Amino acid sequence: MTLLWAGFLLGCAFGIAARLGRFCLLRGLRQHGLAAARENGGAPALQAFALALAVALLASQALAWAGLADLAQAQVVRARFSVPGVLLGGLLFGCGMALARACGARALVLLAGGNLRALVTLLCLGLAAQATLTGVLAPLRQWLQGWGQITLAHATLAQQLQAGGLPPTATLALATGLPALALLAYALWQPALRQSAVQLWAAMAIGALVAAGWWITAQVGVDPFEPTPLTSLSFIGPVAEGLLYLQLAVGRGASVGPAIVAGTLAGAFAAALLTRSLRWEGFEQPARLAASALGGLLMGLGGVLAVGCSIGQGLSGLSTLAFASLPAAIGIAGGASITLRLQAAHTR
Repeated sequence: MTLLWAGFLLGCAFGIAARLGRFCLLRGLRQHGLAAARENGGAPALQAFALALAVALLASQALAWAGLADLAQAQVVRARFSVPGVLLGGLLFGCGMALARACGARALVLLAGGNLRALVTLLCLGLAAQATLTGVLAPLRQWLQGWGQITLAHATLAQQLQAGGLPPTATLALATGLPALALLAYALWQPALRQSAVQLWAAMAIGALVAAGWWITAQVGVDPFEPTPLTSLSFIGPVAEGLLYLQLAVGRGASVGPAIVAGTLAGAFAAALLTRSLRWEGFEQPARLAASALGGLLMGLGGVLAVGCSIGQGLSGLSTLAFASLPAAIGIAGGASITLRLQAAHTR
């Protein structure tokens, strides 16, 4: 099996699980902000995200412990980074996610079901991401990423603990076991998620798929002369790259990121057909169009600055125990939460 086909199948599995389980961090944050949801046994979508992260963390670190993937080589793991830049990127992404009512991954899943609002979001996301990576916004990105840079001796918590003399087994238990137990306790203590078998199993599947992504890019189609960057599920750069490939395919080689994006669309489309939820959806009013477009632009800019999205940093990045992923994840959750509160206050 080639790397591209493996990536496509990985995306298919993610698209199916995300569509069936309605997997979405934003949906969870919105539920968590509702007193009625908390009183009725929790916020199942947020609990599902915590469960997915716990599984991703355990499975990814088990791969690293077994020597099947060197997570220290992952693209998202960086010893030198700008804490303010990454945090700002996360805030912008979270704000855009709330405005568009979907992150990049969720927008792909919605588009596969016929949601044209998601198409506008994705087009604006890809445009802003490419402009930030290589276009007119690249100088701004470079300035922000150089603002307040720090250089760490060790890029991950596991490396830091081992450098302090902790044996590998104890490092695995301390750095992985304790956070995973806390996440599992939050996910399963309240009954909301346990009462929804589809959401529970979908979340576990998505967590396992994060680890599968590391394994695929580490083990499938390995070329010693042209090594594949170690990556897993992430959607900002791949969406931008996929849109660029559609326009300039001649002379360009395909890569695993856009293959995952294509697979996500295919898997979510199959799930929409299976559940008979496939239908066209559009904009009710111009203000909704503007919000979707602005949300996509903010997610494209913020996702590049944060080096990932709610999946790429919130799941894949955190599963590596990378220090650089923490401000990105905090920024994403904080930006979305603040925007949701402002939206709620505006509608009162």
